[in-house]
Amino acid sequence: MTTTQELLKGAAELFPDEVVTQAHVRHIDLPAGAGRFALITLDNGLDHTKPTTFGPQSLASLDAAIDQVEGEASRAEIKGVGITGKPFIFAVGADLKGVEVLKRREDALVIGRGGHDVFKRLSQLAVPTFAYYNGAAMGGGVEVGLHCTYRTVSQAVPAFSLPEVFLGLVPGWGGCALLPNLIGPEAAIKVIVENSLSQNRQLKGAQVFELGIADAIFEGADFLEQSLHWTAAVINGDLAVDRRDVARDQSWDQAVAAGRALADSKVHGAAPAAYRALDIIAAAKDGDLRAGFDAEDEALADLIMGGELRSGLYAFNLVQKRAKRPAGAPDKSLARPVTKVGVVGAGLMASQLALLFARRLQVPVVLTDIDQERVDKGVGYVHEEIDKLHLKGRVNQDQSNRLKALVTGSLDKAAAFADADFVIEAVFEEMGVKQKVFAEVEAVVPEHAILATNTSSLSVTEMAAQLRHPERVVGFHFFNPVAVLPLLEIVRAERTDDASLATAFAVAKKLKKTAVLVKDAPAFVVNRVLTRFMGEVLGAIDEGTPVDVADRALAPLGLPMSPIVLLELVGPAVAHHVAGTLQAAFPGRFGVSENLGRVVAAGKRGLYRYGSGAPELDPEVAALFETGDTVLTEEQVRDRALDAIAEEIDLMLAEGVVAEAQDVDLCLITGAGWPFHLGGITPYLDRAGVSERVRGRTFHASGVASVPQ
Repeated sequence: MTTTQELLKGAAELFPDEVVTQAHVRHIDLPAGAGRFALITLDNGLDHTKPTTFGPQSLASLDAAIDQVEGEASRAEIKGVGITGKPFIFAVGADLKGVEVLKRREDALVIGRGGHDVFKRLSQLAVPTFAYYNGAAMGGGVEVGLHCTYRTVSQAVPAFSLPEVFLGLVPGWGGCALLPNLIGPEAAIKVIVENSLSQNRQLKGAQVFELGIADAIFEGADFLEQSLHWTAAVINGDLAVDRRDVARDQSWDQAVAAGRALADSKVHGAAPAAYRALDIIAAAKDGDLRAGFDAEDEALADLIMGGELRSGLYAFNLVQKRAKRPAGAPDKSLARPVTKVGVVGAGLMASQLALLFARRLQVPVVLTDIDQERVDKGVGYVHEEIDKLHLKGRVNQDQSNRLKALVTGSLDKAAAFADADFVIEAVFEEMGVKQKVFAEVEAVVPEHAILATNTSSLSVTEMAAQLRHPERVVGFHFFNPVAVLPLLEIVRAERTDDASLATAFAVAKKLKKTAVLVKDAPAFVVNRVLTRFMGEVLGAIDEGTPVDVADRALAPLGLPMSPIVLLELVGPAVAHHVAGTLQAAFPGRFGVSENLGRVVAAGKRGLYRYGSGAPELDPEVAALFETGDTVLTEEQVRDRALDAIAEEIDLMLAEGVVAEAQDVDLCLITGAGWPFHLGGITPYLDRAGVSERVRGRTFHASGVASVPQ
């Protein structure tokens, strides 16, 4: 037994529940007389909804398969070796269920070395090796292919990534060392760091080829057959594979420096994974793969033992699992079909909604507003966005034409909504206006139609109170930009019935949104938490703390943007309005900043000016401010804000706004961009000791996202 197999056998004892991926070897005769060929297929024996992963036993199976083909290659019985996956799946990397239970650094080191020891054997065989990326490939699935001599990719590959930094790790089985040497540091940093820190952005098959990760690309229908013909041509010498030269000059260092600046802008130094990956990429400039692999092992072991991974996995599981089974959602069999959608309003938000409904539901969508100019502008916006999708290759010409035909406008609600099954309003955030809109819509829609509101803070129950059928009214709160943020807060009003709620959840699923059921309480979840937090920061400024000090207070958390930048994104007027709504609902906890009121009254869109690059307090805004003489430190502002958040979440859970603390975390991750590396707000509050300080106990009795001791 080899040392690698001994190590993997020992590691397997730590993963008793591993779903083993078997590496099956079969032999074929290549076309064009290219000779006998060994093809390794990775398969865990389950359907394509259960992706193949690599745990210790899976690595051992691949190691044994390589033993076999290594002997055949040394005896000249085969001319090459290929590796591919089961239908729709190549492989998606390490078995994270096992990684998160590791308690000792030595065990983590074994996992890193085990993967390297097995994968690098593919580059050491006496014959060329080929990876055929036939389906989804992530993490270790990408890396096993990087160790091969050549690679092909299917045009149909839907998801290809090295997502480790997203979770709090580094690509630890060759990705950081091999990829920059293959496609250059700038492109490698895009794949390893930028895409990971951009909500785990995935590559499609065509992008994999364009970046130079794959040497050839073929259609999905006959991908393996075409790949084998291509392989035969390479082995016969009929086809030379050309690759771009990778410059090893100062441009390498510049790419790494740009990567560090990107990481700073995303996590502000608060999460180590991106920086560890960049360190390894920087060192890869000299092409010393052995040193690179050793550095990956050490980084992997350190990060597995750190809190960031536990946090990332907690957040990942929320998004991947809890989001697919929303707590409290009614039986989906109660949902009614939706064959036409109406949108009341034709402003920016309404137009974004119209585009989303048309793209995802593929049903007619009609916008209405108070005059033709507004209607035309809204429909025009949707059509322009569809044209942009076409230019980007996201839809073809036929799809573009069909989508445009689906989205129309009308001034006549009666004609437009007479056969609509689902009508959503996105008009001004004022109760009287929304009640009037719903009364008009109820008078013309079929009795089965759902009436949805995109309100961000108003009572859905009050909005429906004057209707004949309040049971069909639901809150359907999207987050801006609609196409980017996944969260959809679905609000059950006091009289909403199960069929209407089930239909709302069914629509949300088709829209590919993360739906969370929330109680009809002021501002629901995300806006309530953010407004309380923002109120503390603005309150500190009103009392006399300098704006820059208060704005930097939360920087150690690595949030996607500072409080004041977030305020400017939301819009001072909107933020001020929501603060007023919540102060009326919960007097004593929610403050309304007098200085922000002056900013809004002056028509200012923010507090900062950006002419010099870094944001600076606008002198005209500073002249509006009236402050006290209480100056807090950054730490004091941070403690005050976190204490307030902990108190508010505790109260929300007591009120039953959501089922559990996990739902608050899911809302903030998917609706406010709360970083994965923090693992959600409630585990962070637990780890930081805030939960105990404020509520006398943690939110999670199990110590979720804790660091191994």
